[in-house]
Amino acid sequence: MVTLGAVSGRLPDFPWDKLPPYAERARAHPDGIVDLSIGTPVDPTPEVARAALAAAADAPGYPLTVGTTELRQAVVDWLAGTHGVTGLGLDQVLPLIGSKEFIASLPSFLGLGPGDLVGYPTLAYPTYEVGAALAGATAVATDSLTAFGPETPRLLWLNSPSNPSGRVLPKEHLRKVVDWCRERGVLLVSDECYLDCVWEGEAWSVLHPDISGGSADGILVVHSLSKRSNLAGYRCGFVAGDRAVVAELLAVRKNMGLIMPAPQQRAMAAVLGDEAHVKEQHERYRARRTTLRTALEAAGYTIDHSEASLYLWTTKGPDGPDCWQLVGDLAEQGILVAPGAFYGPAGSHHVRIALTATDERIAAAAARLTS
Repeated sequence: MVTLGAVSGRLPDFPWDKLPPYAERARAHPDGIVDLSIGTPVDPTPEVARAALAAAADAPGYPLTVGTTELRQAVVDWLAGTHGVTGLGLDQVLPLIGSKEFIASLPSFLGLGPGDLVGYPTLAYPTYEVGAALAGATAVATDSLTAFGPETPRLLWLNSPSNPSGRVLPKEHLRKVVDWCRERGVLLVSDECYLDCVWEGEAWSVLHPDISGGSADGILVVHSLSKRSNLAGYRCGFVAGDRAVVAELLAVRKNMGLIMPAPQQRAMAAVLGDEAHVKEQHERYRARRTTLRTALEAAGYTIDHSEASLYLWTTKGPDGPDCWQLVGDLAEQGILVAPGAFYGPAGSHHVRIALTATDERIAAAAARLTS
């Protein structure tokens, strides 16, 4: 007899299932809802991507799991030219069908299971915990390396710039984490999906030679083109780093048929070679961020961190309303946001407000906040 629910029963509740009542309240606003709850791009996919996709539309054969040489070279060149990551070979890069499937499956692909620890940030994208749960491993949410005590995690996730808070970890801290992991044989995986979405200061890849010492040993970085290039619908991402780990992941993904479609590979290579559309989109988000932040602060809200990413990490103070009260208050104004509790208990007095809405909807939200 087949028993259903054996896997899903190990997973945390899907947080977004709790939001529909607030969405209904926001939709009741006379001027309609302003949905700032999810970081999904709303602006057009750049022409460079669409042209490359169309040119590659005749794709009758199976593509390679490892990806084309053109694509992997584009990744290597982009990491070097944009983020100062040097010395990577083509065999240290692997395309992904978006970054989320990789984050959720990595602990299982590495053979982790009961008794193994997976560390991830205190405030975090829920999929780090989901990946550990799917493998049967123990997830530990912490920002302190001393929290593990005498135990050593098998896998440690970093996320800088952070989703949800937009916090950027300084270079010195990243170097300390790399050294700690190498001393203990811990695989360090840095989720760098928002590395091109920085508004204040500078963000760093852990593969930068000032942090990694010029070696990818024991390190993986994960990138997505969803936010950088409005390619969420294309499902384009990549992992790069430790040669032996990448080879192991390739072997697993070959057997599972986890292959980025050939047209998307061409599109991904094209957008990695084009910075003009990135600058244009960056300025769109910068303007929306300024409008929304100004309105929120005028309405009595406080913005914490948020120096990067596509969100404003918003509160009314540690002794103020809890996150669900803030969600409700904003829903009454027709504005839907995500409660900070979705990202861990440390977010219980914050909400995450996305910049991913049209100029018209951002202006509508600002008008409601300041009226």
